[in-house]
Amino acid sequence: MNATDWDGHIGCDKNHIDRAAQTDKAVAGLLEDLKARGLLDSTLVIWGGEFGRSPTSDGGPGGSEGRDHNPYGFTIWMAGGGVKGGKVIGNTDELGLRAVDNRVHINDLHASLLGLLGLDHTKLTYHYLGRDFRLTDVAGKTDLMQQLRKA
Repeated sequence: MNATDWDGHIGCDKNHIDRAAQTDKAVAGLLEDLKARGLLDSTLVIWGGEFGRSPTSDGGPGGSEGRDHNPYGFTIWMAGGGVKGGKVIGNTDELGLRAVDNRVHINDLHASLLGLLGLDHTKLTYHYLGRDFRLTDVAGKTDLMQQLRKA
């Protein structure tokens, strides 16, 4: 790893501030451009990762001030595509470690995202080796989609 670790395992606070500064203007420009062209309502922009970050330093080599992976609570944001702006769904505990309120299973998130894109996740099922498979596994509900949509 180097001094500009984008992954958050070393120098987390400084590197996340630096990475946010690099992407903030570009993301704002993308959203402004989509809106100016009349494409924001038909384009779903999703910003997130496959996991969150632990709320405390992992105390790695040399006091790295990094944070480890956290599969128990994470944040994403969305814009456009019929998503109502300013909505917050769910909360973590007082430490920011685990989702505790309005928890959303990843299968439900995927089903809802596919729904926002106009796809019925249940129609993406294929049978292989004696079992059904799909992007949302054989679960996933679109309940979250209703919370995300514009009123």
